[in-house]
Amino acid sequence: MSIQTTTPNPVTWPPHDPATWRQVPAESVPLDPARVQALLAAEWERFSGGTPKSGSLNARSSKTLPLGVPSSFQHWDPYPIAIESAKGAWLTDVDGRRLLDLSMGFGAMLVGHLNPVVVAAVTKAMETGTLFVTPSPTASEMAERFCQRFDLDMIRFANSGTEATMYAVRAARAYTGRKAIIKIEGGYHGGYDALSVSVKPAVDEAGPEDAPVAVVPFEVEAGTVYPVPYNNLERLAQLLADHGREIAAVVMEPVLENVSIVVPDAGYLAGVRALCDAHGALLVFDEVKTGLTAGYGGAAQRLGVTPDLVTLAKSIGGGLPLAAFGGKGEVMEVVIDGRMPHFGTYNGNPLVMAAAAAVDEVCTREALARAEEVNDTALEAADDIIRRHQLPAHTVGFGVKGAITWSATPVRNYRDYKRTDFGAAELSWLWGVNRGVLTPPGLDEQWLVSLAHTPADMAVLTQEFAELAEALRA
Repeated sequence: MSIQTTTPNPVTWPPHDPATWRQVPAESVPLDPARVQALLAAEWERFSGGTPKSGSLNARSSKTLPLGVPSSFQHWDPYPIAIESAKGAWLTDVDGRRLLDLSMGFGAMLVGHLNPVVVAAVTKAMETGTLFVTPSPTASEMAERFCQRFDLDMIRFANSGTEATMYAVRAARAYTGRKAIIKIEGGYHGGYDALSVSVKPAVDEAGPEDAPVAVVPFEVEAGTVYPVPYNNLERLAQLLADHGREIAAVVMEPVLENVSIVVPDAGYLAGVRALCDAHGALLVFDEVKTGLTAGYGGAAQRLGVTPDLVTLAKSIGGGLPLAAFGGKGEVMEVVIDGRMPHFGTYNGNPLVMAAAAAVDEVCTREALARAEEVNDTALEAADDIIRRHQLPAHTVGFGVKGAITWSATPVRNYRDYKRTDFGAAELSWLWGVNRGVLTPPGLDEQWLVSLAHTPADMAVLTQEFAELAEALRA
């Protein structure tokens, strides 16, 4: 079958017409690398001087916690900021500094820290029981709600994104009777071995740009995994033509959100859907990071492409550990008939079901639209700063998430991302941290506007970005 690819033109979707996902400046002037490095040195000195208690806690914690952190992504050199409390959109660190939280647990805190509706629901659940390890009416109710919201036939609950994606892959393999999978080069899907291949690989190990090879960072029992560039239908078509009879599924984020934000070209996802159908492979959308942050029904509904299976986590749990996988009834039959048993002591426990019900209640179409308007306003302000200072950067927004990508041209895949200016990205992130704005570490510069964020909160972000732009051009 012949699949027509599309050019990397910006794409529009309601209610943003005629705004685009990518806002690329018409003109830009390169940054002075020496200036960037000088500012970085000054900012790291400022960081160390302003966060002594975070440094002390990390030194203490490193004796019992590897790297001094509960999860490796939380670590950065010389040490990470330690937080002791949070409410709404704001954090307080151990040094007593208030920081605007624009990480928000990568989406887990979509409704804000200590959202009163979530707190009330969880408090009530703690009066009747937190874990029964039996069926419960609350799990049945939330399954019905999520199936309706995300347009699924059936759903099963889990406890983390890693679990959800692992079981989705197992379900695809059980349903198709095939073992190999295709994943997007650079994409992250949690800690499951089969999806740990080619996660931000070193370019010198990853083969040709248009035909990447699998890079396995440690000894894993991954099975056969073929990486493919995002936004490249030709390579996907070739892989399926060559190996289609062994491919169980194409597993992908519909919008890449571990390399800043990378959005699909017009027609790309529809082309992926058509190729999967032509070769009998399932299409699995990892919506652990998109989910409700993409809109009321997730990215699949917003983008108009229906996968066979979808994985969810983070935004659906209100800050409690909740995940799910689900999709078409004929595929989920593998759980019913035992081809793919699914277990978990904590699955669908009453505590997280109470939190999920509260999130479902407060994440109305209207509430999410208001948060998105706040995000759009911040993106437009950043666009203006980029234009005025002719910065080699551009903004990308999707749902309530936004990013400043340090490249003068659109980033369409992992290799484009690797060509961005990581020195400028580090400076941009650290500049914010030193001025009370916390975005995720990792140089991906992706923020999230929760239901708790206000236009005044986001003005803190755009003001410090304007100060950075002036410093870079001084």
